[in-house]
Amino acid sequence: MEQNRITEVKLSAERKREELLEKVYKLMADGVLVCDPHRLDIRGQLSCGSGVKIDVNVVFEGDVVLKDGVTIGANCVLRDCKIGRGAEINPFTLIENAVVGEQSFVGPYGRVRPGSRVGDRVQIGNFVEVKNVNIASNSRINHLSFIGDADLAESVTIGAGTVTCNHDGVGINRTTIEEGAYIGSGCELVAPLRVNSNATVASGSTITDEVAGNTLTIARSRQVTIEGWQRPKSRKGSNK
Repeated sequence: MEQNRITEVKLSAERKREELLEKVYKLMADGVLVCDPHRLDIRGQLSCGSGVKIDVNVVFEGDVVLKDGVTIGANCVLRDCKIGRGAEINPFTLIENAVVGEQSFVGPYGRVRPGSRVGDRVQIGNFVEVKNVNIASNSRINHLSFIGDADLAESVTIGAGTVTCNHDGVGINRTTIEEGAYIGSGCELVAPLRVNSNATVASGSTITDEVAGNTLTIARSRQVTIEGWQRPKSRKGSNK
């Protein structure tokens, strides 16, 4: 009895694999470049334009649309999303319930969470996470940042290590960053917050109040040097 059950499971797995390979071979027949048909998983409906390239170990779930010229790097997961013409999804990236515009790139190791709409020619770089955002064209978030519940106008730059502090312990608040604003590295933008057009926020600032347009805003402690300071001695090995 147990042997029969094992045989049924194996046959079912083989049938599913054959069905999957049929889908992959159809994509290839339609002109999609699949690096290894045995290392691609389609768990839903995948629609591809012309000139699409898909590397190994990619998983598609739900309804996914890849427009002309899209490149998907290795080890990505795409779930219920639309990727615009000429966009590049770099390796180890997760995109779910989102839209990525034309000629944009995400990753490597990027995460685009539900509710996000990314415009054209947008850069979302390595170890960047965005959630429930609207990012207009030509904006850049290239390194190690979290931008959540935010609206970014065109040509906004977000420096490395910057975060939107969107949750106050009770509810979620939004951040609005207007056209041409430049946010330096290591900043904390405490929502609700508005940064107006062409404003510059200095690196290392914690911003809690509205930032006026065409200004430089600095919100950090002044550096202090204490001469002759001695570090506390280690208590390791002490009987006290």
